[in-house]
Order: sequence, then structure tokens, then C-alpha cells
Amino acid sequence: MSLDRLKFLCCMFLDCVGIGAATILIAILFVIQHRTEQKFIYSSFNSRFISTDPSSNSEVEDCSVCFGVPVFSYKELAEATNHFNLENELGDGGFGRVYYAKLQDGCEVAVKRFHEHNYRKFEQFMNEIQILTRLRHKNLVSLYGCSSRHSQQGLLLVYEFIPNGTVADHLHGDRAKPDSLPWPIRMNIAIETASALAYLHASDIIHRDVKTNNLLLDNSFSVKVADFGLSRLFPTDVTHVSTAPQGSPGYVDPEYHLCYKLTDKSDVYSFGVVLIELLSSMPAVDMNRHKDEINLANLAINRIHTCAIEELIDPCLGYQSDDEVKTMMTTVAELAFLCLQQNKEMRPSMEVSLQPTASSTDCDETSLLKNIRLSPTSLLSEWASGDPTFTSSVSC
Repeated sequence: MSLDRLKFLCCMFLDCVGIGAATILIAILFVIQHRTEQKFIYSSFNSRFISTDPSSNSEVEDCSVCFGVPVFSYKELAEATNHFNLENELGDGGFGRVYYAKLQDGCEVAVKRFHEHNYRKFEQFMNEIQILTRLRHKNLVSLYGCSSRHSQQGLLLVYEFIPNGTVADHLHGDRAKPDSLPWPIRMNIAIETASALAYLHASDIIHRDVKTNNLLLDNSFSVKVADFGLSRLFPTDVTHVSTAPQGSPGYVDPEYHLCYKLTDKSDVYSFGVVLIELLSSMPAVDMNRHKDEINLANLAINRIHTCAIEELIDPCLGYQSDDEVKTMMTTVAELAFLCLQQNKEMRPSMEVSLQPTASSTDCDETSLLKNIRLSPTSLLSEWASGDPTFTSSVSC
């Protein structure tokens, strides 16, 4: 029975039996109408992912009204990526592939194409937009726009193009070369990453997937933190967010993995792994290493506990030949050791991690080595004595 027919019968019933009885029927009418509307909304949402009719005009939705960023047509972005040609592929993440694209106005961008249409991918698509539209920081990748969320051909995000690959590429990937990342540049990468994460945490956001593959480099080797699909808003009035652990192997906070409690200290743990990668040039996970040291974090802790830091550090970085560099690398190893504590309460916050002083304005070796400050507590004595404060136990 149609709603119009039901409303007509309701009016007839009101004339016959009076207001009291009719009120009951009107209440039933509203329940039926509400359920009908809900069913329509549910069907409409699902149709975004199952419809294949390219003639639909749903893609003309003005995305800027919803998210504050421009909307691009799927057709325009497909043409800009040469129809997602493999030669244009920049990388492949857990939720989608990223392609180089040149827009009609000549602007170079990076386009993330989500793997398939389903609720999970739609959720990640929306999450990245909602996170990035509220952030502005020189070391965070900028979101330029998106396809319509109603697009039937696929979900696309458009970012600024960062041309120099990732930190992982330069450390142990296809861009890795001897002396390609000298120590001052690595220090600057650490500083800028810490600055970006401190800004995120101050904005009540946890990145949740900090890794060298998500640290992009421009031609000046300045960092842009990318990939916010897993990021979470973290209200200031709570101690943690209970959620199933997500992230990349080798970087996931062990306390988060065991206790399902996500905090900003989960990012701190991941940052500690990044610091060890910068010191060692080793990947976070390597199945060719000894079983107890497949995870780089375990390898680092073992070397630090046995006072064998020199075995951890890339010999190309000058650890043995420059005393000032050696002191700074030891200090960074101390910080990484703190970040990698399994008990989150032992980890520092990003605000007291690597921070440049106001006078540090360039990237030469002298300024980087002299203008980095760390928590004044040195861990050298604790390493040597095996202080029980630094344990591997986790308490939920």
C-alpha cells in the first residue's frame, strides 16, 4: 500500500472514530514512513557500489560542499593517469594504488585509486578526506581533491605530487645508493617527521601507520607524511581508543597489538622503528635475519642491551670516523630505545622527541648536530647495567 493511500485512509478513519483512535494510526503511519525512508537510503548507498550504469549523473555531486575540497570527474583523472597505466604507478598500499597524473592545466598530482567498491574502502576514502581537510602543516601531504563519493567507476583521491620517492626507497629500495642519504639529511628527516606527528597529536589525530614507505621526499629531501586511511581522531578526554590493531608489520605497537588500546604512544613506537631504519638502513622486517631479529625493533633492542650500537649503524654514515657524528647517533639511538619500550608509559611523547631549536634554519651538518635537543636523561648507564625499569613486559 502506498503512503498516499495510507494517509487518505487515516483521514477517513479520523472522521469515523475521532482523534483518540486516529492518533494511534498516525503513529503507525510515521513508523512505516520512517522505515520506508531508511530502506530507500540503504538501497541508495549500496547502489553506489553495485551500479555499473555509466550514464548516471550522480557523479556531478559538488564534493566541495561536503568536504571542502574540489571534485574531479572520474573521466578527467582516468585520462590524466593514462587510464591508470602501470607505467604511471607510484606505489601500492593496503587500500589502493597511487598513480602519477598530469591534469589538463599541466598541474602534476598523485591519484590514489581504491582497489574495489565496498563499504570498507568507502570508509577509508571518507576518513582520509575528513582528516586531511582539517590539517595544514608543511610536512603533511596536501589533499587537492577527490572524485565524487557517488562515482560508480571508482573512488579517487588527488594529492600534491611529491617527486623523490619515499624514505624506504632511498634507505633500502630501488633508489638506495651509497651516500645517497648522508647523516644530516637523515637527521632532518627525523626532525620533520617528529614535527608532523607532534602536530597530528596536538590536533587529536593518531596516524596509526607511521612507516618509511609513508614518508615522501621532495627534491630537497624534505618530508611529507602521507597515507591517512588508518588515522583516527583521538578525543582529548579519553585515555585510549579500543580498536582492532591495524598497521604495517614491524611497526605496530606491541601493547596495542596485545591489548587493543590505541594511543598516541602507538605512533611513538612506530617512529622509533623509523629512527632505527635511519640509523641502520635496514628494513623494518627482513625474513632473512635471525628469527629473533626479523623485526628490526628486536634487533635494535638486542644490540643496545649488549652495548653493540656500532653493529646497528650503517657504516657509510661515519660513526667510527667522526666523534661528533658518533655522539649524535648514540643520542638518536637512545631516543629510539625509549620509543621502542613495550610499556607505553616508558615512551616519550612526540613533543619531547626530536625538535630543532629556533636557531636551526638550515640543513648543514653543523646546525643539525648542534641544534637537536633530547630529554636530558641519558640511557647509557641503564643499558650497561641492565636496569630492570626497561622491560619487555606488557600490562593491559
